Amino acid sequence: MGSAGDRQSGGTERGGSTERACRPPGRSIPWRRRTVALPARTTAGPGRRRGGIVVHKDSLSLVLSEFARTLLTDFPVQEILQHLVERIVEVLPVTGAGVTLVGPGLTQRYIAASNQAAPEVEQLQSDLGEGPCLTVFRTGEPVAVPFVAADDRYPAFGPAAITAGVRAVFAFPLRHDGGSLGALALYRDAEGPLTSDTGDAAEAAEAAQTLADVAAAYLLNAQARERAQHAADWYRDRALHDALTGLPNRVLLQERIDQAARRARRSQSLAAVLFIDLDNFKRVNDAYGHHVGDELLVAVANRLSLLVRTGDTLARVSGDEFVFLCEDLADPADVDVLVQRIDAAFELPFAVSSGELVASAGIGIAFSGPGRTVSDHLVLDADMAKYQAKRQGGGAHQTIDLRAAEEDHQRNALEQELRAAGSRGQLSLVYQPIVRMVDGSVVGAEALLRWTHPDQGAVPAATAIAVAERSGQITQVGEWVLARACRDWVAWHRRHPGRRLDLSVNVSARQLMAPQLPAAVARVLATAGMDPAALVLEVTEGVILEDNGRGMRVLHDLKTLGVRLALDDFGTGYCSLSYLQRFPVDIVKIDQTFVVGMGQDAVTSTIVSAVTRLAHELGMTVTAEGVETEAQCHEMREVGCDLAQGYLFAHPMSARDLVVRLA
Repeated sequence: MGSAGDRQSGGTERGGSTERACRPPGRSIPWRRRTVALPARTTAGPGRRRGGIVVHKDSLSLVLSEFARTLLTDFPVQEILQHLVERIVEVLPVTGAGVTLVGPGLTQRYIAASNQAAPEVEQLQSDLGEGPCLTVFRTGEPVAVPFVAADDRYPAFGPAAITAGVRAVFAFPLRHDGGSLGALALYRDAEGPLTSDTGDAAEAAEAAQTLADVAAAYLLNAQARERAQHAADWYRDRALHDALTGLPNRVLLQERIDQAARRARRSQSLAAVLFIDLDNFKRVNDAYGHHVGDELLVAVANRLSLLVRTGDTLARVSGDEFVFLCEDLADPADVDVLVQRIDAAFELPFAVSSGELVASAGIGIAFSGPGRTVSDHLVLDADMAKYQAKRQGGGAHQTIDLRAAEEDHQRNALEQELRAAGSRGQLSLVYQPIVRMVDGSVVGAEALLRWTHPDQGAVPAATAIAVAERSGQITQVGEWVLARACRDWVAWHRRHPGRRLDLSVNVSARQLMAPQLPAAVARVLATAGMDPAALVLEVTEGVILEDNGRGMRVLHDLKTLGVRLALDDFGTGYCSLSYLQRFPVDIVKIDQTFVVGMGQDAVTSTIVSAVTRLAHELGMTVTAEGVETEAQCHEMREVGCDLAQGYLFAHPMSARDLVVRLA
């Protein structure tokens, strides 16, 4: 029941089996398109008698059993309820039936009606502010008006209903949590009580109320599905967007790159990636605090967003790093225009709560020429170009263009240099402590790779891993990391033999896909003399979901060695909570993007709490990543996280410094 705009036209006068008035125009009924077992239409059985509405129990039982089978289906609820009211008219000698919802202010909105007369009578109640449906909503109790002409409870509605041809009305609440969602209303153009075929009015009212409960169950089921869909949509949106700036994150950028690759193959167009890194951002955090640093990042993101062309992507990939993905370029000079606009964007100060801050940035550019492959290597190339730009002058407006032969030369050179990096002592490990939330004691450490290039300086770990994977060196590099970390653990254990300390080592996608990984891990453990139970291998959820089972088999083989497994960066991909029971993991690591939102976003807190509870029920340990403030630490402790790591507790440190920390 509702405004005139809710009404539909056309249909039969008394609710026959032809197309009804309340069906949305141009839309067919789902069960006429699909092969499903929905109620068959029947005619009313015996039990009709003049002067009263007689409910036949056998017919009602048939309707209820048939509709019970559809309760858990995903059919549109309005169309199912539409079919229900049509069936009610077929099994009961009534003129019309309707299902209405009543909202704040007693506003009625009809959901389904057997014919055009039903919503019109319900509209009368909304217009007049009185009637059986409104009474049902207020009281939560059924209302019977078998003789409208003789009933004095509704002085305005009664005469209007008679004028509309209604002589008897019976309304039953759509019950929920002790209240009412609305009403199921039955109308008749002849006076008379509602009785069963045995003449029992109570039995008839109970049967009609059961029909109303069926309608309420459909509505509640539909609302639950809608809430679940909204939660899933929100979760996917959070997984694809940066929590601080709202920009696409690295995961969504990768999706856009994949899409750009497909478009570039068809159009033979030019694409480019611009990698932007703020200069001296750490000084802002140190001088003004992380909250001001966050405000600066948001201000930069907002200003850069104004420069995005239609079809292009601006993403925040980490910390103070932003990436532009530009597609369908007519000429490389088009990027020069964007660079000039970026330069101009940094000429003006940025407003923060403490005043204004002047910021600058280095920019690296990588191109994919016409007909060439667009891939995530463009981001890596642009990142390397940005580092070279900073080394050549460190100014805000330095750019390097990795194109054609120069691009290939630099990529090949870096790959060759990585092959000798280990023997030349350029590779090293640092360790970030993992602490126990209840007392802050160090119970583990995560090994992190560092590559110090003789010319380029510190090469980001992500860059080093990407180069290793692209050149096929990831197996050798990964085994070097594992062997070195295990040797360090043995040294720690000798100094502190009675102290428990877990060692976490990341395993890349390429490593996990290699069937020889379990044998390599077993060999390294045996050589180092390390306890397998102290080793934690960290994998990301995307690796497991996308490999069609091969990675899962490797994980099970690793478990037989006695090592433990951690699901890293949980929440950044598409992994749902239901997958936790499938993964043979011991630890779930909550990604920093969720940690940042704790205490500020109620939905984020709910999700983290749900993940923690489920992980604990499955016997898993929960670790919070990237904890940087006392407030975040408090929130993660409140939801039950067991362990944590982040700058609040310690920055990554050398093996020697970790020994001091343990002492």
